[in-house]
Amino acid sequence: MTASAVFFGIMAVTIRLASAQLHPFEIAFFRNVFGFAFALPLLLRHGPRLLQTAKLPLYFTRCLIGIASMLAGFWAIVNLPLAQAISLSYSTPLFVTILAVLLLGEVVRARRWSAVLVGFIGVIVILRPFGGDFTLGMLVALFAAAMSAAVAVSIKFLSRTEHPDAIVIYTSLLWIPMSLVPALLVWETPVGITWLWIILAGALGTAGHMCWTRAFRLGDASLLTPVSFLQLPVVAVLAWLLFGEGVDRYTAIGAAIVFGANAYIAHRESQLARRAVTDPEIAPETPNPR
Repeated sequence: MTASAVFFGIMAVTIRLASAQLHPFEIAFFRNVFGFAFALPLLLRHGPRLLQTAKLPLYFTRCLIGIASMLAGFWAIVNLPLAQAISLSYSTPLFVTILAVLLLGEVVRARRWSAVLVGFIGVIVILRPFGGDFTLGMLVALFAAAMSAAVAVSIKFLSRTEHPDAIVIYTSLLWIPMSLVPALLVWETPVGITWLWIILAGALGTAGHMCWTRAFRLGDASLLTPVSFLQLPVVAVLAWLLFGEGVDRYTAIGAAIVFGANAYIAHRESQLARRAVTDPEIAPETPNPR
């Protein structure tokens, strides 16, 4: 998870560096092209059987939602202070809890709802809608987080029957044509060092995703979720060194509140998962079998 946080943090910086020449929509397209290239060893490892699936419509829907999240997220990284954009992206688990209730039939009790409410208070602190620093770009970052939550829920559906590497391959493959359409509207052929930044964005994105999925396979969510927030200081330090960006107090305070809420939600889910092993009757927050 530490490696994943570092990879995703550096990827955000490469996106900002590439934006000196390219529109974020075009950066997203090249990130997907090179991300798929770096994911191809998964296909070579498993063979053609990895692509055998009866869930193509769900893959397509998942990728449409995912590309909306990616385009909005890349736009936010380019147009907002990096630390602020990343801080708002950490509201995703809050939206996941809400969507899990609506779409997966999960039952969430008062303590987790309280944590979600506290987390959104942190989001409001970052947005500071009643101050002079509020911009519509912040809402774009929040939209990206909400769409990312929908992606997470769709992955829960897919992971019931699909191999994790198949999800990575299909996602990378379908995102290429989906991101090409908006990229063509703002197309400019990359030149010089811009090629390095977009290749690195693809490599880091794929590496970060692979580390992230394997981390949750190997470790406990309550331990791993706080580690994932290492991405924020990585981004903050690099943004300060490369772009002269600081972290304002509202972003810092709001991010700390969101961090605390997410850490509690992860801890609560981990407790219930362990209790379910010995007594399923006392694990009411697991997915409804309907």
